[in-house]
Amino acid sequence: MIHNFIKAARLRTLPLSVSGIIVGSILGNQVIYNYSELSDTSSVLLSSTFWLAILTTIGFQVLSNFANDYGDGIKGSDKNRIGEERMVSSGAITPSQMKSAMVVTTMITLLFALLLIYVSFGRENFKYSILFFGLGIASVAAAIKYTVGNSAYGYNGFGDVFVFLFFGLLSVMGSYFLYTKEINLKIFLPAISIGMLSTAVLNLNNLRDREEDKNNNKNTFVVKLGKQKAKKYHYFLILGALFSALIYVFLDFKSLYQLIFLVAFIPLIKNIKTVAQNVVSADLDIELKKVALSTFLFAVLFGISQIF
Repeated sequence: MIHNFIKAARLRTLPLSVSGIIVGSILGNQVIYNYSELSDTSSVLLSSTFWLAILTTIGFQVLSNFANDYGDGIKGSDKNRIGEERMVSSGAITPSQMKSAMVVTTMITLLFALLLIYVSFGRENFKYSILFFGLGIASVAAAIKYTVGNSAYGYNGFGDVFVFLFFGLLSVMGSYFLYTKEINLKIFLPAISIGMLSTAVLNLNNLRDREEDKNNNKNTFVVKLGKQKAKKYHYFLILGALFSALIYVFLDFKSLYQLIFLVAFIPLIKNIKTVAQNVVSADLDIELKKVALSTFLFAVLFGISQIF
């Protein structure tokens, strides 16, 4: 049974989910050290704020995966799924068992969120604490409502908006704010990059499942756009992420070392070519992992490259 829940958690999605935390934390930690004239920016890895943010984000991602498995399972949307097997639709986990897992995951995740808020803001910034706890509740609601319920927004083409906002803007800007207690508009640029790359992963997923989703009345953005326009949308997401990151670097250019993140875009540019030439939708399944891992690589390289 535990093995089935591990499969339902879809561990391969976790590196993508923490990409925004990595970027926001490194950039935020860098600001703190610049202000205090210290240089050991590697201390981000020793920060309790960083690891609590990672654990909280992983919790939200696992909750989202459980809810997605449950919502699609009870609606019958996973009957002819191309990718990895889903637990509720296969009968490996009953709907009631998955609902219980969602409740437990929610409680654990909110506990991590409360610890993160306390460590970051203490008792001195009560308003910030309330704000971030509200964002935590909103994240729980968004994770569940993606596929659960009659008004599930994942069935109405709004999944892309959720991913861009929560995995991109909120993840990067939120983690940056935890360190600095300030909003820097320039940080929106790498946040946009992470958001667009994360959305590209979802778009690939929906391109792969387009026919099945259409037959099951799951009107994803890909279903609404159609295959060819969805491909062009995918190119826009990848290239838009690259453009946004380059703007950030050139606004405060110091060294060519800051461009090391371009290495992560080599497989992403190859992915554009693969998508353009794709005929059999099922062949896109392997591209999901490539784009997700490339996004994680981009987050690590981008963060490190901005330190020096």
